[in-house]
Amino acid sequence: MMVSIEEFSTLKLKNPIIIEGFPGIGMIGTISTSYLAEKLDMTLIGQINSTHFPPIASIHDYKPMSPARIYASEKYNTIVLFSEFVIPSEIVFSLSEEILNYAKKKKASAIYSFAGMGSDKPDGKIYSISSTAETGQSLRKAGSELIREGATQGVSGVLLIQCAIEKFPAANLLIQTSSALDPKGSAKLLEFYSRLSGVTIDTKELIFEGSKIENKLKDSLEKMQSMHQSYKEMADNPMYS
Repeated sequence: MMVSIEEFSTLKLKNPIIIEGFPGIGMIGTISTSYLAEKLDMTLIGQINSTHFPPIASIHDYKPMSPARIYASEKYNTIVLFSEFVIPSEIVFSLSEEILNYAKKKKASAIYSFAGMGSDKPDGKIYSISSTAETGQSLRKAGSELIREGATQGVSGVLLIQCAIEKFPAANLLIQTSSALDPKGSAKLLEFYSRLSGVTIDTKELIFEGSKIENKLKDSLEKMQSMHQSYKEMADNPMYS
């Protein structure tokens, strides 16, 4: 199998909501989901594995862990999946299929994908694409503008297609951004999700310490990119030292 989801801890969840966020425009997906997991004090329950992933370990709070992780909370009946590196294009379809299978196994009530969409002049609105008419209605009621024509890509795009075919409740939640790293845009997306779900999420840190978080993320991403490049050089040239 090209990609697998591994759980090393199990929580008691009933028809949970699954939220996924992977690197993309503005890094909205990764910023918002990792922040959500932290602020809701979620438990690390697993990781996403693939031989196509870069051989890198993330270090957080002195602990080594996978850069592609899964968190969960019994209190909020929620599972969050995210990655700190860009998913290789050759496994996007496999990962999307694995996430949907995982959602079915968990008997999830819905899947939400957090992401950004490029714009020279971000308007601060939350846009959405839904897999079912019912999901679309709930998003519109919460204040999201449904996208009638357009395109979406990556894991969230492919996952949404699969969910639409199988009539599995899912939606992409998107916010416009003109930044490479956008903590404030991520905060607005989380505020919308808070209204949609009824879960209180404190976004003050993302709003008021955005530049600090942005620099931290930038350093982390640059280190990961550098390490991956170094590994590729060693693989391509056995004499490299």
